Amino acid sequence: MEFFGINGAEFLILGILAVVILGPDKLPEYTRKLADFITGIRNYASTAKERFQEEMGDEVNDVDWRKLDPRQYDPRKIIRDALFEDDDAPAAPAQPAASQWKPQGLPNVAAQDLLPADEPAPFDDEAT
Repeated sequence: MEFFGINGAEFLILGILAVVILGPDKLPEYTRKLADFITGIRNYASTAKERFQEEMGDEVNDVDWRKLDPRQYDPRKIIRDALFEDDDAPAAPAQPAASQWKPQGLPNVAAQDLLPADEPAPFDDEAT
């Protein structure tokens, strides 16, 4: 059992340190203060939830919060579904021949102005 990332052995060591540092006289007082602090946090959380529901009105009850939970989305499942989805969708149009191909976004570039296939692409040392 863990609380705030502290396991049982660490919690026991913290308890022993608290007894040694605070002493048996002050320990019940600080324990009471800690219990009051935890009770105050619990009350604040419940009133905040009630206040949120009052301010949002009836609309908050209509929201399906489970559908908005990001933990339900597994990226591996999304990719798997996308890769293996049905092939009922229409096929993409065939690519034109290389001489007819024009890069998208560069409307005034002719095929002969492109880099020849046997020439390596330029490399910019400062860009990496």
